[in-house]
Amino acid sequence: MEVHVSSLFPEILAMIFNYLDVKGKGRVAQVCTAWKDATYHKSVWRGVEAKLHLRRANPSLFPSLQTRGIKKVQILSLRRSLSYVIQGMPNIESLNLSGCYNLTDNGLGHAFVQDISSLRTLNLSLCKQITDSSLGRIAQYLKNLEQLDLGGCSNITNTGLLLVAWGLHKLKSLNLRSCRHVSDVGIGHLAGMTRSAAEGCLSLEHLTLQDCQKLTDLSLKHISKGLNKLKVLNLSFCGGISDAGMIHLSHMTQLWTLNLRSCDNISDTGIMHLSMGTLRLYGLDVSFCDKVGDQSLAYIAQGLYQLKSLSLCSCHISDDGINRMVRQMHELKTLNIGQCVRITDKGLELIADHLTQLTGIDLYGCTKITKRGLERITQLPCLKVLNLGLWQMTEVKGLGDASEILPCYTS
Repeated sequence: MEVHVSSLFPEILAMIFNYLDVKGKGRVAQVCTAWKDATYHKSVWRGVEAKLHLRRANPSLFPSLQTRGIKKVQILSLRRSLSYVIQGMPNIESLNLSGCYNLTDNGLGHAFVQDISSLRTLNLSLCKQITDSSLGRIAQYLKNLEQLDLGGCSNITNTGLLLVAWGLHKLKSLNLRSCRHVSDVGIGHLAGMTRSAAEGCLSLEHLTLQDCQKLTDLSLKHISKGLNKLKVLNLSFCGGISDAGMIHLSHMTQLWTLNLRSCDNISDTGIMHLSMGTLRLYGLDVSFCDKVGDQSLAYIAQGLYQLKSLSLCSCHISDDGINRMVRQMHELKTLNIGQCVRITDKGLELIADHLTQLTGIDLYGCTKITKRGLERITQLPCLKVLNLGLWQMTEVKGLGDASEILPCYTS
């Protein structure tokens, strides 16, 4: 007995349509009335983020989104009032306004005028007109917020972080990338160092402080004392932190991932401090820290041997450092050593012999490697990604195309 698609129950159609991308869901809704009705099942749109250009009034827009159960919205261009969105979607859970350059404190203030208990995620990255005033509104009315992205909001100051620390106690993820006015004082607010004024955001698990140039080791002291649930910490391009600050981080037992990329004052001594603590890091990035060398690899092997991802791009490491590290790093899956110009085939042979769990390796700019070393690397049993620059092998089944570009890397 043959069953035609037209005879399927709407619930079955909804299960099928659930596998389509957003454009596909829209197309099947135009086929016939039965299919259109099936696409209105909320299961079809579960987790989907609507991407909207708000240019002119559309009375049917938000009722349609609510019928589908869509609670996540990204505004691609904002030519109408933000309050138009908030009023139209009272149960909104995620609001992405990234890159809405014309969003102002005034516009945000008119939108957030009462508690919005459903909103969990707010992205204001690159909304460059936003200031501390907006953070006051957010802290007052978005008490259940768990993720806040302020990356590139260069007008945010320590006062704004005090307001965040006062009102957003459920916050788990905070991005302050390139917030150039933020200093140790602001981080102290977040970490609950000023309890008389603000409790702090003590539930933070992800904190991005990339390119916050005013931060010093005092910020790391605040973080280690107050943010003991932190799992991911990004300090890349923070030139004010030093080896001494690593002492504070070395006993953060919940920390999984630490990014120190381009932190110019981090050296072998800082890696020593990290390795002598009680860290259980799974990911470490010290790329472009030109004071990190072979001795750091010895420290990593001694105290950070549980790492699954290690990035050392452009560090002053050699085959000797690789030799001192590889025998202890049994769980390492990703190794980035691009632009480490002292690495030769000997280093690659050591990697191939001992790092048998590697799934990805970056060798871009390693000018002293030859075909012999690459042949050994491609024999790694779990290797899926080999990066030699613009070429990236996602299925490594032998040397293949790598041999054709090899002359660029032979000495």
